[in-house]
Amino acid sequence: MSKQNEISKNSETTPLFSEKYKWYVLGMLTLVGTLSFFDRQLIVILQEPIKAELGLSDTQLGLMTGLAFAIFYCLVGIPIARYADRNNRRNVVSLSLAIWSFMTAITGFVQSFSQILLVRIGVGVGEAGGTPASQAMISDYFKKEDRAVAFAIYATSVYIGLFLGFSLGGLLESQIGWRKAFIYLGFPGILLAAYLLKYVKEPPKGYSDPTYVQEDQLNLKDAIKYLLQRKTYVYILCASGLHSFVGYAFANWIPSFFIRIHEMSVMQVGIFLAISIGIGGGIGAFSGGFIVKKLVKKDIRWYMWIGIVSIILTIPFSIYTLFSSNKMGAIICYFVPNVLFSLNMGALLTVTQGVVNVKMRAMSSAVYYFVINLIGMGLGPLFIGMMSDYLTPIYGVESLRYSLFIVSTIYLVCIYFYWKAGQHIAREMV
Repeated sequence: MSKQNEISKNSETTPLFSEKYKWYVLGMLTLVGTLSFFDRQLIVILQEPIKAELGLSDTQLGLMTGLAFAIFYCLVGIPIARYADRNNRRNVVSLSLAIWSFMTAITGFVQSFSQILLVRIGVGVGEAGGTPASQAMISDYFKKEDRAVAFAIYATSVYIGLFLGFSLGGLLESQIGWRKAFIYLGFPGILLAAYLLKYVKEPPKGYSDPTYVQEDQLNLKDAIKYLLQRKTYVYILCASGLHSFVGYAFANWIPSFFIRIHEMSVMQVGIFLAISIGIGGGIGAFSGGFIVKKLVKKDIRWYMWIGIVSIILTIPFSIYTLFSSNKMGAIICYFVPNVLFSLNMGALLTVTQGVVNVKMRAMSSAVYYFVINLIGMGLGPLFIGMMSDYLTPIYGVESLRYSLFIVSTIYLVCIYFYWKAGQHIAREMV
């Protein structure tokens, strides 16, 4: 019997980590995830003053906040995940954090569109290694029955990061300008990276899977083939890719929507979106894990059905937000879609990790984020920027309103793919 198997089979009787330490590590990885989305979203709330100073078009804003980041995030994410599956994932997380934090800080010194594209690429390269390795570590620290809750807690990092990015970004921009905001808010991540190296331990692969059987590491071609044979996984990629396309389109352009349509200031929008997206999304992500944990005891397909329910409930609120002439009504209404959008995040992360063997977890996560970031973050904001420029001669300042409405119709296709994933999950979930 291999040493790895001995560790896995004996982990229940001679645990390497206390329960308290597991939750501590989850907290630290959640903090890393928070900084990831904080740095990623900071540029969104600051894009209007950046546009004004550098003289950018909406299409260039879409490239800057979306595709420039996403394409390199996706390209390097898979090879980094392959490395993480074979080596120390804690080290990968720490180095990734240091890189993207440094690139965020130097964003404050850019002087042109080409320069800001380069630093956004640097942020994307850095962040590519953080999430897959973190999620693989969480899967090894927590048993299967606890992973939905653990991943739901980890998923709140998205919305804590958005909350801080919108609120601090908007506040600092009004006080010291967008350049110093990037500089001051980028460097703390470098200190956290050093802390991780000293105080967070790498868990053995398969540690929380006592029945885990050691399997050989697949080469890249066979690893991709293995993932594509998991029908649940493939349908989740389709559903999540399109879901994130709509989500990133809204998240990246809703600040500009309220600034242009409702004539709000950057600071006002920052505070409003910090509450609406940050707190609302956090509530959805956190509560969704506990809701799913109860529902899947009755039917495992609820891992997918919760996404269908959330989309159906989201549509009317999104339409009201876009077309209401009542600024306060639109602001209040936009809170609900953010709660619903994040409701299934813990479920999706649980399933993408649960339909593969333990030595494929970082790879599974990397391919998942390759799809949702390339399609969602990369193409969603760019599509809205191009559509807005195209519709401006017709609708003027309201071009964003109609662009966001057009992209929201994609929700209907997401429902179909979530339903198809639910048809296979009972057979393929490990």
